[in-house]
Amino acid sequence: MDKVTNSNEFVEKVENSKGVVVVDFFATWCGPCKMLAPVLKGVSEKMGEKAKIFKVDIDKNEILANRYRISAVPTMIIFKDGVPVEQLTGFMPEQNIINKVNAHL
Repeated sequence: MDKVTNSNEFVEKVENSKGVVVVDFFATWCGPCKMLAPVLKGVSEKMGEKAKIFKVDIDKNEILANRYRISAVPTMIIFKDGVPVEQLTGFMPEQNIINKVNAHL
C-alpha cells in the first residue's frame, strides 16, 4: 500500500494502470480514516497482486479530491484499467472491501 503524492504520480500509478486499483482518499484528521488504514493493509495483504491499493491525502492533493468529487472521507474508489467503476464511502469491514474488489477482477 503506497501513498500517491501528486497528480502526475496518480496518472502513472492509477489512471494508466491495467487491472484493479483501489484508491483510499483520506485525511490525517479523520477518525474513520485512521480506523480504515489497518483494514486496507489487511486487504492489501490478502489480495496480493490481484489489486493495488493507494492512499491519497485530500488535504495535500486537493486537485485530485476535486477531480473525483470527494466530499466525505474516507472514500475509496475502485478503478479497473484506469477507469473508476465503483465508489465506497465510510468505514467498511475488510471482507466487504474484498468482496467489492473481487466483483471487478
